[in-house]
Amino acid sequence: MALPISPPILNETAIKAFQTEGVTVVRDVFNDWIEPLRAGLAATMAAPSPLERSYHPQGSAPFFQDLCNWQRIPQFRDFVEKSPAAYIAAQLMESQEVRFFHDHELVKEPGTTLVTPWHQDSPYYCVTGNKTLSLWIPLDPVAKEQCLECVAGSHLWGVTHRPRRFDGSRLYEHDTMPEMPDIDANRNAYTIRSWDLTPGDAIAFDFRMIHGAPATTGNTQRRRVFSARWVGDNAHFADRGGKGSPPFSHVGLKDGDLLEGPDFPLIYKEVS
Repeated sequence: MALPISPPILNETAIKAFQTEGVTVVRDVFNDWIEPLRAGLAATMAAPSPLERSYHPQGSAPFFQDLCNWQRIPQFRDFVEKSPAAYIAAQLMESQEVRFFHDHELVKEPGTTLVTPWHQDSPYYCVTGNKTLSLWIPLDPVAKEQCLECVAGSHLWGVTHRPRRFDGSRLYEHDTMPEMPDIDANRNAYTIRSWDLTPGDAIAFDFRMIHGAPATTGNTQRRRVFSARWVGDNAHFADRGGKGSPPFSHVGLKDGDLLEGPDFPLIYKEVS
């Protein structure tokens, strides 16, 4: 696969942090993509997809979410296919191949009271594998107090916790997964990573990572985020019965099949 012109070469510190802690920050790697992503997000908000999942808590500013728009929004498709994101993912995951999994758009307006609860992405996703990565790309400056938070090392705990919807209900009615520990009640027991971010930066984290995000009460600025999810070598399809997020109910793969096909394009392959 062709690489972007002058692709960013990450330092060993960032790669080691991702491998050992499951999360790292990469700086100034998407500067040229912020305006296109903002334009794509504006187009998405003007005409959301059927997967849009916005929340309007009473007395609160809204929280907009949408998913899987890269095939219909030209700016998102360009980012997936032409930005250095796949090459960055390959370096951090130490993977020879990188496939795109899906995009996720998130906009917390100033004064949103909705907290994104602590969770792992892996039980929601129709994929299994040890080489997975989300790039959480802010399109506005984000202060550490308003930033995504990640529990360092939780991707290596070997535990998949029960996934719940925003209303607290169980995603899978009869699952036997353990409940998420009360991170907020025991914050001193964990190493929690977050950063001050400027547009062009990104947080990279493993799908198994326990993470959450605060409300934006007291904030005077929108928090627009484009999140791009990637998988590496030997990722396989996991049948979630159409209940995952995104559901990918139209995909014809069977449980255990290699994750491939037009919904999951191969974007990067190492040339030996």
